[in-house]
Amino acid sequence: MKLLLLEDDDLLAESLAESLKDNGYRVDLAASLRDAEALSTTETYALAIMDLGLPDGSGLDLLRRWRQSGRDLPVLILTARDTWEDKVVGLEGGADDYLTKPFHEAELVARVKALLRRQSGRLSHQLSLGGVALDEANQCVRVADGTWHPLTGTEFVLLRYFMHHPGRVLSKEHLLNQLYALEQDAAAPNLIEVYIARLRRYLGKSCIQTRRGQGYVFVAD
Repeated sequence: MKLLLLEDDDLLAESLAESLKDNGYRVDLAASLRDAEALSTTETYALAIMDLGLPDGSGLDLLRRWRQSGRDLPVLILTARDTWEDKVVGLEGGADDYLTKPFHEAELVARVKALLRRQSGRLSHQLSLGGVALDEANQCVRVADGTWHPLTGTEFVLLRYFMHHPGRVLSKEHLLNQLYALEQDAAAPNLIEVYIARLRRYLGKSCIQTRRGQGYVFVAD
């Protein structure tokens, strides 16, 4: 699952990105409104974390443009402004949550998880589809016979993305884009085949099916 982090403080941005990556997310960094707007037109994000005070303007301006254009991804605002009036302005501008600096990174990660659960209509930490249960807190999967299997970070990210998009044909290129942030070196397309094979050992071949010349699809039936 890919997130956009809009923050012009390099040290804070890198620290937050590492915390999010440790929790199974992939993060693209932007230090300005211009960078964030460019990324948002070419990439698909599950959530955005947005600082308000940026070198080329307020993050609220970008947020309002997103909302006016119908872009409905969850947005968590980061700001040093802590008055209730500022919070009201941010929430009325289209933000889904508000975190005042300074904050603990664990709280930010918890708020991100809560927003994503709310977005998908779930209240628990477990995602269940077609006899497969994914424990997002512990990064493990339960298969039809009731056995739990721990997942590597990449296996977890890949399976979670499949389960959030059941029945949709996903190309290798699209899946790689979700697994790796833009600043990372491009991975070989056949790496997806390796991780698909690992997941199939837990889930069975019928759960993640191949569509020749197109990609893969998670079958929830």
